[in-house]
Amino acid sequence: MNLLFDEVTKAVSGTLTGRGDAEVRGYSIDTRTMNPGDLFFAVKGPRFDGHDFIRQAIEKKASGVVVEGDGIEASPGFNVVRVRSTVEALQHLARFVRRQWGGPIVGVTGSAGKTTTKEIIAAVLSRKFKVLRSIGNFNNEFGLPLCLLRIERSQTMAVLEMGMSAKGEIRALAAIAEPNEGVITNVNPVHLEFFDSIEGIAEAKAELLAGLVEPRVAYLNNDDPRVSAMAGKFSGKVVTYGVEQDATFRAHQVRDLGLGGTAFTIRHAGLNTDFVLPLLGRHNVANAVAAVAVGIGHEISWPDVRSAIAEIKPEKKRGEVVRFREGFDVIDDSYNSNPKALTEMIRFVGKLEGYKRKIIVAGEMLELGPSAAELHRSCGREAAQSGAALIVGVQGEARSVLEGAREAGAENERLKFASDSAEAGKLLAGTVRGGDVVLIKGSRGVKLELVLIALRQTFSSVEA
Repeated sequence: MNLLFDEVTKAVSGTLTGRGDAEVRGYSIDTRTMNPGDLFFAVKGPRFDGHDFIRQAIEKKASGVVVEGDGIEASPGFNVVRVRSTVEALQHLARFVRRQWGGPIVGVTGSAGKTTTKEIIAAVLSRKFKVLRSIGNFNNEFGLPLCLLRIERSQTMAVLEMGMSAKGEIRALAAIAEPNEGVITNVNPVHLEFFDSIEGIAEAKAELLAGLVEPRVAYLNNDDPRVSAMAGKFSGKVVTYGVEQDATFRAHQVRDLGLGGTAFTIRHAGLNTDFVLPLLGRHNVANAVAAVAVGIGHEISWPDVRSAIAEIKPEKKRGEVVRFREGFDVIDDSYNSNPKALTEMIRFVGKLEGYKRKIIVAGEMLELGPSAAELHRSCGREAAQSGAALIVGVQGEARSVLEGAREAGAENERLKFASDSAEAGKLLAGTVRGGDVVLIKGSRGVKLELVLIALRQTFSSVEA
C-alpha cells in the first residue's frame, strides 16, 4: 500500500525531516532485497543492526529511512523519519495499514503444519477472493508486519501465519494484525527449550484466539485434545475439524496414494464429498480439512474447494518429491522437523510400495529442551519398525535416533551417524542406488538441503 511520508510519520509517532508529500512505494528491512522507492526500516535484531546498512539503502535509491537517533541527515529526494524504536515503528505502521485496508484476516498458528495450512487456505479462498498470503514463513515480529505492508487496496482477504518461540509473541502479532478468524493446527513438544511444559505451549498458541476481533471465528483441530480444549475458553464461534475425532468437518475413508498423495472423504452436515490431496502423509489431510472448513465458511462452493485442494503443490523442502534418472526418489522435507512430524513421515515412507530399499535421513531436532534425547530415541524406534534399510542420524542429538533404532532391533550395519549435513551428503551419495526412496527431514538449523545438493552434484535429477 503506497503511503505519503506524512502518513507514515503520523502512524509511527515519528519526526520527519524531508518532504511529507513524497510517496513510499514499498517497505524493507533488508538492503539486499530492497527496491528503488522503498522505505528502509533500520531495525535492530539479535545479530544485526540495520543502522549499519543505511549507506547501502541510500545507494539503492531508497525513498527514505526510519531510524533511531540523529545519525543520518535528509537530502533532496531522501527522507528521514526518527522514532524511539524502529521495530515498534514497523509494527505500528503495519497495524495502521491493516486498519486502513479493513478486510478480513485469517490467522494461522500451531506447532506443525501452519505454513502448509496457510498455503492451502489461501489457495481455496483464492477461488473467490483476491488474497494476500504470508510470504514463506514470514511469521515473526519482523515478517508479519512486512506481509501486512504488502497489502493492496484491491485485495479482499488475507491469510497470515503466526509463529512463536515464547509466551506473549502470538499475542503481540495478533495485536498488529487484528485477525478476525484463527486456525490452530496442533500443539506438539517443540520449543520446549523455552517452555516449562507442553501445556505452556498450548497457552501460547491460544493467544491467537484471545486476539481475534469481530466476527471472531476459531477453527480448531479436534484431533488434538489441547487444541479442542481451547473451545471452552473462547466466546466466539467455534468450527471444529479433524480426522480421528468427530468434528464439524471430518475426513474419513483416508486412502494412501503413495507419492501421488492422499484421497479422503469429508463429512459435513450429513453430506460426503471426495477429495484428492497431492501432498504426502496423513498429517496433511488435517491441514487440508482446515482449509475446507475456512473455504465453506466463506461460501466458496464445494466443487471450487475440491478443485483447489486437487491442485495444491508442495512448497520447496516441504515434502517435495525429487526424482533421479538413476532410478531413485528423494522426499525433500528438509525445511524443518519435530518429533510428531518426523514420526508421521517415517510411517508414510514405511508404507510406500514399489521400492527395493528405504532410507531415512533424520537431522537433529532443535529446541526440544530436557526431553530431547528421549524424543529422538522414539523417532529412532519408529524408523527401525518402518523397515528402513539405512537410518542416517545427522548432527548432535540425532545420535539418539540411532540409539532408539538399535533398541528396537536395528542392526548396526543399518545405522550411520554424520556430524553435519555435508558429511551426510557424501555418505548418501556413495550409498544410494536405483530402487531406493530417501526421506530427508531435520530442523532448519541442520541445513539438510545440503544432502540433496550433494545428490544433485553426483546424480541427475529429473526436473518437473
